[in-house]
Amino acid sequence: MEPEKYREQFSSLEAEVRKVIVDHADVIRKILIAFFSGGHVLLEGVPGLGKTLLIKSLSRALGLSFKRVQFTPDLMPSDITGTQVLTENDGRREFQFKQGPIFAQVVLADEINRATPKTQSAVLEAMEERQVTVFGETYPLEPPFMVLATQNPIELEGTYPLPEAQLDRFFFKLLVSSPAPEELMEILHRTTGEALQGASQVLPNNGAEIIVEMQRLLRQVLMAPPLEDYVVRLVHATHPTAQKGDGAVPEVGAYLRFGSSPRGAQAIILGAKGNALAEGRVHVSYEDIEAVIYPALRHRLILNFQAEAENVGADQILAAVIKKIPRD
Repeated sequence: MEPEKYREQFSSLEAEVRKVIVDHADVIRKILIAFFSGGHVLLEGVPGLGKTLLIKSLSRALGLSFKRVQFTPDLMPSDITGTQVLTENDGRREFQFKQGPIFAQVVLADEINRATPKTQSAVLEAMEERQVTVFGETYPLEPPFMVLATQNPIELEGTYPLPEAQLDRFFFKLLVSSPAPEELMEILHRTTGEALQGASQVLPNNGAEIIVEMQRLLRQVLMAPPLEDYVVRLVHATHPTAQKGDGAVPEVGAYLRFGSSPRGAQAIILGAKGNALAEGRVHVSYEDIEAVIYPALRHRLILNFQAEAENVGADQILAAVIKKIPRD
């Protein structure tokens, strides 16, 4: 696939989703970048901001199979992955596997932090290995596969913080903000009239093949060694143990227990490549890197008690890291 064709398909998908979703242009772009990078996305925001509608619209535009799982405190792991069911065929009883909703190409894990940690962890293998193991049997998931999870801010009642291991498997964490007055007016015009407009399928029926080509092209985007070095230095600077000498970031030493894992650096590089392609370029710039630092790292920084006591967030610490670490 040529870069021009990639940009054309990417822009068409963006435009189709924006027919339904008011504002959130940056969120839509970052979700698409994560999708074509082969990653998963965590969306955080209070209820009623259109997170579920955004994900449904995206799956329709892509033309992929879609399943939704509503996470609740009583949800069990087997409700997600599936289970063995006793059936009778020709007088013989045997167990057959009944697939759960994880067996779709786009899976919406709605309000994922309302389920218990045991149930939250049920999607770990699917997210990392693209497979599900039930009673010792392994079942592959059909590619392309993406989990889009929504969560309420953790201070809301009845929520369970996601385990660090699961947070690290999300490519991006995106924050969905409340609409401005003019945006709210547009939402009302679209949703309180005679008919609601839904997203249409953009990719043809062989869309899965096109998606694989787009994912392959993204990884072929050029990235100069100095930019890779910049990413390494940024991620390394998020570790409290690295705070020595002139390169130390005081906020990291004061407010973090642990910094980003190597997955953070991988997400920055792939996300920057995706951003470059979306802009019509086949090489990464520093601006591409800075466009994805926050969504790639904010959920990978483990804050200490001091940060929580002083109400210091991951984005504030990342801003200090970016300011301190030179490009070259």
